[in-house]
Amino acid sequence: MGVVLGTFSIQPKQVNYRRDKVDDELEMTMVCHRPEGLEQLEAQTNFTKQELQVLYRGFKNECPSGVVNEETFKHIYAQFFPHGDASTYAHYLFRAFDTTNNGSIKFEEFVMGLSTLLRGTVRDKLEWTFHLYDINRDGFISKEEMTEIVRAIYDMMGKYTYPALKGDVPKQHVDAFFQKMDKNKDGVVTLEEFILACQEDEMMMRSMQLFENVM
Repeated sequence: MGVVLGTFSIQPKQVNYRRDKVDDELEMTMVCHRPEGLEQLEAQTNFTKQELQVLYRGFKNECPSGVVNEETFKHIYAQFFPHGDASTYAHYLFRAFDTTNNGSIKFEEFVMGLSTLLRGTVRDKLEWTFHLYDINRDGFISKEEMTEIVRAIYDMMGKYTYPALKGDVPKQHVDAFFQKMDKNKDGVVTLEEFILACQEDEMMMRSMQLFENVM
């Protein structure tokens, strides 16, 4: 999670909230997208108004237009994984944040996802993770989809991080998980199967929540 926070936020102690509130109101009229009022976002997320203000200024610094497209997102993300290829994982992560499926992430979408990942319940976090792995968004995770995400994570971490990895490690990883998750052996994992399996197995829970370490 440090990548996202490090990229789009600044330290709260650096902010003069009264002055910045005026600055934000002026500058928000100049961007392509003006976010919802902070009061509304405060009610919809687990962030305080001051935390949202800090996040907004960080987001605006990186994305002056008020939205971030996929190429910009990938460029920012790649800086934190210089020894690997983060493009594929960043693509899937971008899709998970882009809840309107319009090819861009607004500030509202960003903080809603961040609120879930940082301060949501265990079930909230697992549901978010399930939707990340459900690439075609049909409500199920196939073995192929899970393999695609796991390979993307390994590619991102790079050969310097995992020098001993062999090419078939992601597949072995997924095979072991699927054996535990696919309770009825129908070849796909449902949301409830996913959540139940993660809650029953602490190691699986940590592995499925890799996003907490690679965001």
